[in-house]
Amino acid sequence: MNIHHIAFVDRWVGVPLCWLLTGVRHLGRLLGRERSPDGPPRRICFIKLIEQGSTVLAAGTLRRAVERVGAENVFFLVFATNRPILDALEIIPPENVVEVQAESPWQLALELLRAVGRLRRAGIDTTIDLEHFARGTAILAYLSGAVRRVGHHRFRNAGGERGDLLTHRVQYSHYVHASQSFALLLDVLDHPQGTPPLSKHPPPPPAAVPSVTPRAEDVAAMRALLGAAAIRPDEHDVIVLNPNASDLIPLRKWPLDHYVDLGRRLLAAHPGARVIATGTPAEAPNAQALVRAIDDERAVSLGGRTTLLQLLALYTLARVLVTNDSGPAQFASLIRLPTVVLFGPETPRLYAPLGERAVVISAGLACSPCLNVFNHRLSPCRDNVCMQRIGVDEVLAAVRGLLATARSSDRSATVVAS
Repeated sequence: MNIHHIAFVDRWVGVPLCWLLTGVRHLGRLLGRERSPDGPPRRICFIKLIEQGSTVLAAGTLRRAVERVGAENVFFLVFATNRPILDALEIIPPENVVEVQAESPWQLALELLRAVGRLRRAGIDTTIDLEHFARGTAILAYLSGAVRRVGHHRFRNAGGERGDLLTHRVQYSHYVHASQSFALLLDVLDHPQGTPPLSKHPPPPPAAVPSVTPRAEDVAAMRALLGAAAIRPDEHDVIVLNPNASDLIPLRKWPLDHYVDLGRRLLAAHPGARVIATGTPAEAPNAQALVRAIDDERAVSLGGRTTLLQLLALYTLARVLVTNDSGPAQFASLIRLPTVVLFGPETPRLYAPLGERAVVISAGLACSPCLNVFNHRLSPCRDNVCMQRIGVDEVLAAVRGLLATARSSDRSATVVAS
């Protein structure tokens, strides 16, 4: 399902349902039937259906929720295809992940009803909507039966068709990093309601990015896969290229011919380098096309051949990753892999990976960013000049700088060990 399909369903199904349920809520108020919170939050459910990279940015907030009410009382509602990052983070107990299959519209509808039923049976009293202004997630929060429903609200911004389903309506800021924005949604539970909008407090500092250690079996499987391609991570500088051909937000893609030029020049300048193209199964043809175009036996495609956990294992064996601002940029931060991240239609102010090992490159055009939470990441642009303008020379220099730093660290470690 691409971003246009999601936006279509969210608007034409979500808008009327939001207003219908808003009427139900107001009628309940008039009849004195709306429940009020009784004591502090006891069982919290986060709602984040899509975008595994954003889930990484919310990891600090998830950990604080666990510290607050205990892991057994924290739940997460997510599409099944986006669950793997939750399993990798190991913050939410697996049995508390409420996953939704979405292979067809009818299956999606039935699965959402099943999920709502499960949340009600679990006694969820607090929901935190991490999807910003999506109508569907506001509806799910309301139907869950939670007496506290936290999320972003448009207030006087245009297009406020989300109705009045939230109990804690938080102002969204373009100037607060996504990780801090997510943290504020949890923090408002401790603040007096006062007059809207919430929150009338400084944003918390960005949380430290969690560290993930891949399983030994995934590392072994990855070493075997690389060995079959004559790649030895202990001897070769493994450079991962993520051309990201996903149709979720295609405007974010760096041109394929730029990746081809980058790969060729890296291999020409570094005989000991090995280039690996990665991607999901849907992106495998693009990764294969990249490798064919590089036309060097030292370039290999693993597109569609790894699970998320195996991809994290690959990152432990690699030197550098080059990617746009998609999920792999955030996944790499969990492994502390030096990464070059290319931004165009979105902004690093909000979505830069946490940590100190990411080099962010952006052309800084006047029209950027054109994707934001207010337009559901739908832009009129059909020509992503913001990505095309990022030159291969600049990216190559960044990669070579990170490689030099990695080799220097290796030499220092060798000296200390000896």
